[in-house]
Amino acid sequence: MIKNHTAFGWLPLFGALLLASCSASNKNKDVEDTLQLPVVILKQKDTVLQTAYVADIQALKNVEVRSRLKGFLDQIYVDEGKPVKKGQLLFKVNDEEYRVALAKAKAALSNAIADAVATRLEVDRVKMLVNKNVISPSELDVAKSKLTADEALITEERTNVQAAQNHINYTSIRAPYDGIIDRIPLKAGSLIDEGTLLTTISDISSMYAYFSFPENEYLKYQRAKNNKEEKNDEVKLVLADGSSYTYPGNIETIEGEIEQNTGSIDLRAKFPNPSKLLRHGASGKIYITTKLDAAIMVPQKSVFDVQDKSYVYIVGPDNKLKMHNFTPLTRMSQYYIVKAGLKAGDKILYEGTQNAHDGMVIKPNMLTKPAMLVLK
Repeated sequence: MIKNHTAFGWLPLFGALLLASCSASNKNKDVEDTLQLPVVILKQKDTVLQTAYVADIQALKNVEVRSRLKGFLDQIYVDEGKPVKKGQLLFKVNDEEYRVALAKAKAALSNAIADAVATRLEVDRVKMLVNKNVISPSELDVAKSKLTADEALITEERTNVQAAQNHINYTSIRAPYDGIIDRIPLKAGSLIDEGTLLTTISDISSMYAYFSFPENEYLKYQRAKNNKEEKNDEVKLVLADGSSYTYPGNIETIEGEIEQNTGSIDLRAKFPNPSKLLRHGASGKIYITTKLDAAIMVPQKSVFDVQDKSYVYIVGPDNKLKMHNFTPLTRMSQYYIVKAGLKAGDKILYEGTQNAHDGMVIKPNMLTKPAMLVLK
């Protein structure tokens, strides 16, 4: 019996060694299974933020050319889309009836002048007779009154002549300023009325871009503008096809009131247009540059959304991930500018959020200077 006990006395020791070996093997396996994921440390950095606003582009002047009288449109001297100079003849309305009216007005003026001459001679004759006591002074008063009436009639007839001449002048419709002709809806021979639209002329030597600021952004802009060390009136224009307009513009005016319904205020920027690329009624986006001091920027790869809130995974001292909500100020290129919720020095998961979960332990791969974090 003692012999048998001696033969199997090593079994407990072997079992303990086997358990210890399995435990070490499992621990090593857990370490090997821990994911190695990239991690970055958030830092503060001065940067430049460009904010876009929808712009309505308009010409310096955009005027409707309308007829000032009724008649037949005899001639059209310009074509649609062509440049014109100030004073250039654009349209001609038939003026025959207006020339007849002018002739009648001139004839009436001549008659009035002749009547006044005769009356003046009568006044002189009556004055002589009064001086000789041949007739009473009242006769002279009557003669002078008639002369006054004749002279007033001359003034009236001169006005009629001028009005008739103006009507003839109005039959020649000229460009009010240098510009570009818009669409011409009528053709030669059309009967037009007073006020009929003939075309539109746009002065596109320079262009206005109108856009709206939310009230809170307007306040920031105005405070920055009041700081004389920072000039932020210059803006950039991006056209409808996504291309950048060659020439920068400058904010010239700010509307006097904030729109109550939208909580916004309108601004106007002016852009040079030497190549005539911009046209009245075009659209685009105005980009305003704002300097941000000590901004914290989070890569988009690090951010995920849950119920319209933005989250990142913060890496704790024990390399354990923790979901953390933050408030972005705006989105810029491949980054979010942090408004609140994160600070410099926080370690966050750079990418791989789809494979991570709250409480997960990772093996951090610290990215000290990844190419994607180099700000341009």
